[in-house]
Amino acid sequence: MIQKETIKTTLNIQNLIQISINLNNNVILHSPNYYNLTKHYIIMKKLFLCLIFSQLGFAQAPAGYYNSANGLSGAPLKTALSNIITSGHQDKGYNGLWTAYKTTDIDKNYENDGSILDIYSERPTSTDPYKFTPGSNQCGTYSKEGNCYNREHIVPQSLFNEASPMKNDIHFIRATDGKVNGMRSSYPFGKVGNASFTSLNGSKVGSSSSSGFSGTVFEPIDEFKGDVARMVFYFVTRYQTKLSTFSTGNMIGSSAFPGLQTWELNVLLAWHNQDPVSQAEINRNNASYTFQGNRNPFIDNPSYVNQIWGGQAPTSDTQAPTIVTNLTVSGKTTNTVSLVWNAATDNVAVTSYDVYMNGSLKTNVNSTSTTVTGLNPSTTYTFYVKAKDAAGNASVNSSTVSATTNAGTTNPNPTGCVNETFETVPSASSSSYSTKTWTSNGITWTATDSRTDQTISNKAITVRDGSLKSSSSANGIGSLTVTTQLKFSGSDGTFNVQVNGVTVGTVPYSTTATTTTINNINVSGNVVVTLVNNSSSNRVAIDNLSWTCNGTSARQTQTNSVSQPKELQIYPNPISNHEIFVKGEIINIKKAEIVNLQGKVMQTINNPFKNGKSIRINNLLQGVYVLKLDESSLKFVVK
Repeated sequence: MIQKETIKTTLNIQNLIQISINLNNNVILHSPNYYNLTKHYIIMKKLFLCLIFSQLGFAQAPAGYYNSANGLSGAPLKTALSNIITSGHQDKGYNGLWTAYKTTDIDKNYENDGSILDIYSERPTSTDPYKFTPGSNQCGTYSKEGNCYNREHIVPQSLFNEASPMKNDIHFIRATDGKVNGMRSSYPFGKVGNASFTSLNGSKVGSSSSSGFSGTVFEPIDEFKGDVARMVFYFVTRYQTKLSTFSTGNMIGSSAFPGLQTWELNVLLAWHNQDPVSQAEINRNNASYTFQGNRNPFIDNPSYVNQIWGGQAPTSDTQAPTIVTNLTVSGKTTNTVSLVWNAATDNVAVTSYDVYMNGSLKTNVNSTSTTVTGLNPSTTYTFYVKAKDAAGNASVNSSTVSATTNAGTTNPNPTGCVNETFETVPSASSSSYSTKTWTSNGITWTATDSRTDQTISNKAITVRDGSLKSSSSANGIGSLTVTTQLKFSGSDGTFNVQVNGVTVGTVPYSTTATTTTINNINVSGNVVVTLVNNSSSNRVAIDNLSWTCNGTSARQTQTNSVSQPKELQIYPNPISNHEIFVKGEIINIKKAEIVNLQGKVMQTINNPFKNGKSIRINNLLQGVYVLKLDESSLKFVVK
């Protein structure tokens, strides 16, 4: 075991300035210029011991694992790697990460003492500030560093709506200190100028000094910057076909290539090159492959990074794409207009298209077609399109086209509430998965990755790795009822029910047709309702979806009490950073519970205010919850 200590030595520093070993194109160790004497000695000691005892553990990809990527570069190489690492990927679930950490995130390269290797607390050349025991120090709640470790999504799960399999992917979810994880929040990675928070191992949160971005960023210590870069590269490669559906978070891109914001790509390329692959990463990659069935190619073959993205993002590109041609209206309904156009060209690559409606930006897409929703019946709209490249250059406006939406139909329900029986779904016997769109009783429905040949009471829509979304309905929503049934093989699961993009509850499904009602949603005004499948493989039929109107009871995004005394108040509301602050007489409160709107207890905290006026909470989906404090209850919103 190599102990971290300061050791005097007479080794010639000049001979230690750079040590590089590359076997089978896998960088094993690299010591950058100007490391201190202690660091050189430790690196030499580790290297010589490993060589002497022939115990250096190289990345162990199966023979031929990357054969289909041979000879490729750029976007084709990225796509080939995406196909390779998608095949064989086994989703072990969110709780499965706790099991994985017992083999993937154990310190075998610094203290080698069986503790959790936490990149947010590890001190490579001195004593760690604290240690976590696998399985024993899981969060829980925390108030300071060292209380417990939790699951840190290097790419924040809020960017992909906490959906699976991304939420559960071991390759970019590390076991890290809960406090530092909370401080990192959902910030992108970059160089910190002025730090607002510094962890005990030197990780920082603060204003960005990285070129191209001036917001708040998180910066890990130098020892783990390459680790972070290669985890992000894995994410935008593994999930490149889904990037257009994710939020960017000022971090990831909206197109498969390059897959990252230009400024963030430059940061991560620099970190990848300055901090080459370590033995700790190789160990973790091998353990993750055993657990999950796929690998991080940028650990196995670090040269893939520059083969795909080059050494630098195309920030020097000043040439705009060509003009979009042949913009055409391909279809329309009472509240949608569909557009299609010819692809533009660029000296590097066209990455997306901005679609303008009535002179204002309406949406950005990475395909040559789109459907604009939420329009009014019998109304004329004008559209034009601009092509964009990765450097942000935009083409001149395309020609303008006009479209008048169809006249409205009379809603057969005089209260304006929605009742969809799916009797008018298109291609009602289709077993192929695609996006289906239809209009019924004044509502336009869009079902992605869906088929129409399965039934429950009669016709139904079956969703796999996708969602069912309504157009805007003007009379709000009180409660929602829907029937679901799992088809073919798979396991029980849930749909997230979202109203205007905020999760308000879940609908379960199993092999038995089940009707579920979610009460007390109570959102007024215009609402768009979406059911999102939390599985990427379960095929679930949906039938008889309806909701009641909500004429006057609007959801309160400010403090809204439920039998609460006036002296208690949550602030701010919606909450942020997984922390609830409460004003009022709280010192004698013995117990706090967080409950969802279906009555399920999500978290219980005894003596919640013994250390202050706030409560640290577990990760919660977007939506409305109730904080019960002894006999009082307060509603709060998580965004």
